Amino acid sequence: MKSLNYRRRKVISQTMLTITGICTVLLIIPLLLILGYLVVKGVSFINLDFFTQLPKPVGEPGGGMANALIGSLLLISLASAFGIVAGLGAGIYVSEYGHNWLGRTVRFLAETLNSTPSIVIGIFAYVLVVMPMKRFSLLSGSVALAIIMIPIVSRTSEEVLKLVPRSLREASLALGISEWRTTWSIVVRTALPGIVTGSMLALARIAGETAPLLFTSFNNRFWSVAIDQPISSLPVQIFNYAISPYETWRHQAWAAALVLVVLVLILSLLARLVVSSSTTRSRV
Repeated sequence: MKSLNYRRRKVISQTMLTITGICTVLLIIPLLLILGYLVVKGVSFINLDFFTQLPKPVGEPGGGMANALIGSLLLISLASAFGIVAGLGAGIYVSEYGHNWLGRTVRFLAETLNSTPSIVIGIFAYVLVVMPMKRFSLLSGSVALAIIMIPIVSRTSEEVLKLVPRSLREASLALGISEWRTTWSIVVRTALPGIVTGSMLALARIAGETAPLLFTSFNNRFWSVAIDQPISSLPVQIFNYAISPYETWRHQAWAAALVLVVLVLILSLLARLVVSSSTTRSRV
C-alpha cells in the first residue's frame, strides 16, 4: 500500500512538473519569436547614423532617429521621477497605514486607473496640461506616462510590502525605532527587489506607449530638449514610419522597434544587477 501511494504521488508530481514546464515553454516561445522577428527585420538597418543623425526628408537616403532616442529617454526619465515616487508613496500608505476607508478607496482607484485605456489618459493629460500651456510639450507627455505608471507601481509595491514578515516590524519597534524609520529602513529595504521589479514593469509599459504621446508630446523632427516644447519619441516615430508608404522609413521603423525592445531589456538587467549588489552588501 505504501509503495502504491509513493508511486501515485511520484506520478502526480512528475505530471505537474511536466505541465509547468510546458507552460514555461509556451510563455517563452512568443517572446523569442518577437525578438527573432525584430532581429531579422531590423538589425541590418541599424548603423552609426541611426544613433547620431536626424531623420532625413522624404526621398533622401540615410538618416537616423537620434532625436527620438533622446526624446524617449527624457520622457521616460521625467515620467519615472513623477510616477515611481507617487506610486511608491501610495503603495507604502495602503500597505502599512491604509487599513481604513481611505486605504480601500486608494486601492480601488489605483485598480480602476490601471484598467483605464492609455488613450483616455492621453486625452486627460491633453486637457490638464496641453490646453493650459497651449502647446504640446515634453512635460505633458511625461505627465501622461507618469499617470500610467502610478497604479502599476502602487499595486506591485503594496503586494511586495505585504510579503515582509510582521516579525521584522515588531522587532524594529521593540528596539525603539520609530514607525516611519521602521517602514523606510526595514520594510521598504527588505522589499526593494520586488519594488524595483514592479517599477521596471511600469517602465516597460510606458516605454512603448504611443497613443498618449500623440495627444501630449506629439512629435518633432528636429533636436529639442526643452520641457515646454514638442519632442520626438521612438514609439511615435515608429508609428509614423510604419504606416508610411516609403520603404526606407518602414525599414527604420523595424530598426527602431528592435532598439526600443533592447533598451527596455538593458534597463531591466541593470536594475536587477543594482538590486542584487545592494542585497549582497546588506547581507554582508
